[in-house]
Amino acid sequence: MKGSHLLLCLYSVTCWLSLMPAAENKIFHFGPCRISMSVTEIRSGFTAIKANIQARDPIRTLSILSHPQSLHKVKSSDRCCIIHNLFNFYMDKVFKHCQTEDSYINRKISSIANSFLSIKRKLEQCHNQNKCLCGQESTEKFKQILANYEGLNITSAAIKSLGELDILLDWMEKS
Repeated sequence: MKGSHLLLCLYSVTCWLSLMPAAENKIFHFGPCRISMSVTEIRSGFTAIKANIQARDPIRTLSILSHPQSLHKVKSSDRCCIIHNLFNFYMDKVFKHCQTEDSYINRKISSIANSFLSIKRKLEQCHNQNKCLCGQESTEKFKQILANYEGLNITSAAIKSLGELDILLDWMEKS
């Protein structure tokens, strides 16, 4: 009888622990969207390749994400829209064009891209529930980011955007 109580107790604790989010996961609030994600995992992968990627950036006088009108002073109601657009941007434009001759770097980029894909799916769910509306300000800010990106050739723009990933991660954590 004592053994069955112990078994039940262990089973209950195991179930409870499996329902808890991982210690690294945080809930981010992007307007009406609440997304659980591990920025620590993404940041760790990026930190491992940051110096290499930024060394490949031939144009240091231009920024894609830190243009004064890009991510600064985004209204709370517009955060969902701009983060949704940015994750689509990184998946559709940046990660597709960031291949190097170094397999270690490529694996890290792939790992970051997989994390982005997982988060993008969560953002899609919120966006599809019409919780994530795009106002004029967020639309203009995203157009500025695209204009900065499209002002460069595809490879340089992708490398620069990947090299600025810490700007996006910092902004997300401050939001």
